[in-house]
Amino acid sequence: MSALMRTSLLTSWQGWLSLALSLAALATLPLLDPDAVARFAPMALFAIFALSIAGAVVSFLPLPPLFLAAAIFVFCHLSTSILISGLSGNEGKAATAFFLMIAANWLLAWRCVSLLSEIRTRSRFADGLLGLAIPAIFGAWLLILWEALTRGFGVPFILMPPPSSIGLRIAASLSILWADVQQTIFKAVLAGYILGCGAGFVVAILADRFAFLRAGLMPIGNLMSALPIIGVAPVMVMWFGFDWQSKAAVVTIMTFFPMLVNTVAGLSASGTMERDLMRSYASDYRQTLMKLRLPAAMPFIFNALKINSTLALIGAIVAEFFGTPIVGMGFRISTEIGRMNVDMVWAEIAVAALAGSLFYGVVALAERATTFWHPSNRGG
Repeated sequence: MSALMRTSLLTSWQGWLSLALSLAALATLPLLDPDAVARFAPMALFAIFALSIAGAVVSFLPLPPLFLAAAIFVFCHLSTSILISGLSGNEGKAATAFFLMIAANWLLAWRCVSLLSEIRTRSRFADGLLGLAIPAIFGAWLLILWEALTRGFGVPFILMPPPSSIGLRIAASLSILWADVQQTIFKAVLAGYILGCGAGFVVAILADRFAFLRAGLMPIGNLMSALPIIGVAPVMVMWFGFDWQSKAAVVTIMTFFPMLVNTVAGLSASGTMERDLMRSYASDYRQTLMKLRLPAAMPFIFNALKINSTLALIGAIVAEFFGTPIVGMGFRISTEIGRMNVDMVWAEIAVAALAGSLFYGVVALAERATTFWHPSNRGG
């Protein structure tokens, strides 16, 4: 046996454990309880075990990591898809062997992700694809386990609907969800985010320029950042009305002080030697600010922008609980949970999570383009 083969056999502990679980599932058949409405067809049963065992065996072979990962990905996901499809009409009827096979395929997916994370390429495009594939597989398996556990154990729909039901609700309610996104994100979140971050940045520059403002504002900023949103939101609704303006006001308050604190800290990040060099060039405050201190503060500023990208969405949704027109993500969540339409509530949560992730990703891309010189973006 070659050294490469021995290394593959030793490092693929997920494959060994997956193989053991598959054999244990074979020993504890059937996959569903005897009183299940429909049973797995013999060919489907054979495919489930053949694909899973093949994935485990392939993981031992001394093949290129990308080829191994691709083969394991196909085997474990085909096996899992057949397993999950067998639960249709048999919710709560899954037997021990079913969960053993889910665990076996999950271990194979783990092995697939481990192999992908070990691949090193010389292409930024290939690195980007790998950077997307790894979290995509990881996230997909969170949904698969959620689906298998809720349907396999027969968890009541009102407590935790499976992802498939949430997906169907999203597909059937696209017009409603789009109207809520327009009201909450395109109006309240964006307006409040721009106002809050912009005001925080301007005030931070003023506080840096005038010492008395810095000494007076920072303690107040720390105090205001601790204000509970559920206390501020009703007041903003009374001041600015029930439409999106009151929610934008809440978002402005929530995003102002993180930007203020981070920008003030960032303006102090430049080193003493750099400042002395600027003074030796007879640079005034404005020149030092624009050419040295603001560029050095950019990582801090973008840190605040990324924090605020999630805070803004949370603030707008919570503010809508206290008064809004009959549209908006917070309004929809509060009304649909009262009607026990839990799948619609989770659909709104999923859309909000997706929108927040996209918002954060846009800010992160802007940070990479702006602070390309920083060690975190140079791999240093």
